[in-house]
Amino acid sequence: MSDDRRFVLTLSCPDRTGIVARITTFLADIGGWITEAAYHSDEESGRFFTRQEIRAASVAFPVGELRRRFGAVAGELAADSWQVVDSADRKRIVLMVSREGHCLYELLSRWHSGELPVDIGVVIGNRTDLEPVARLFGLPFRHIPVPTDEAGKAAAFEQVRAEVERHDPDAIVLARYMQVIPPWLCQAWDGRLINIHHGFLPSFRGARPYHQAYVRGVKMIGATCHYVTPELDAGPIIDQDVIRVDHADSPAHLVRLGRDIEKSVLARGLTYHLEDRVLRDGMRTVVFT
Repeated sequence: MSDDRRFVLTLSCPDRTGIVARITTFLADIGGWITEAAYHSDEESGRFFTRQEIRAASVAFPVGELRRRFGAVAGELAADSWQVVDSADRKRIVLMVSREGHCLYELLSRWHSGELPVDIGVVIGNRTDLEPVARLFGLPFRHIPVPTDEAGKAAAFEQVRAEVERHDPDAIVLARYMQVIPPWLCQAWDGRLINIHHGFLPSFRGARPYHQAYVRGVKMIGATCHYVTPELDAGPIIDQDVIRVDHADSPAHLVRLGRDIEKSVLARGLTYHLEDRVLRDGMRTVVFT
């Protein structure tokens, strides 16, 4: 059994005294060797959050038995959300794109180098511009155009749903996919649908955001990786970053800088999600980095 293999335990529950002691005692009793532990007690919501990594080799039984045994502990703690996952089980993702390729190239480069250890089921595009990129990396590409009329749009997104769910992904990534996901799909994929926004939300909305920023003379631009909800660009935030700019930066330069920060924030946010480092607290997130 590889020393790199981990069992990852995450839990959120009502906060009270003794939670850490109960979890660590349980892990010690089964011989679990904790390699990473993070905790957060939120005074406003009154909830407790934790993420634990345990050497798989230190536990004498498989992950399914660990889940069964820990279920009793989770019940004692009145946990409203918990899971135990095996790092040896590769996560699966689906990528959705339109025309801009910087985010797609970034994710596929990290995937190809092994830095992003996932299985990519398919790249879906509402245009064919990035099909050669997917083919270059040996990935299937599915072109599903989205018409402008409501009936055509609904039919297209039903095709998207069927294609995505065929791969049963742990994350559906909007890598600059320039279509609004309908509310019913946002709800069906809640907690798995991840987007990159071209600003440090809230920010300039609509077309040509960097040109709007240039006209307004902004001194800082950024990007936001967030879960998608039916309310546009208002989902729980996973990661954000900003860079400083000044009056000498042209719109074209702002676009280049913006693309750099978008792709890095998306890759970082997706990694946190896939490593089970993001715990939801209503519309907020607890991110154990």
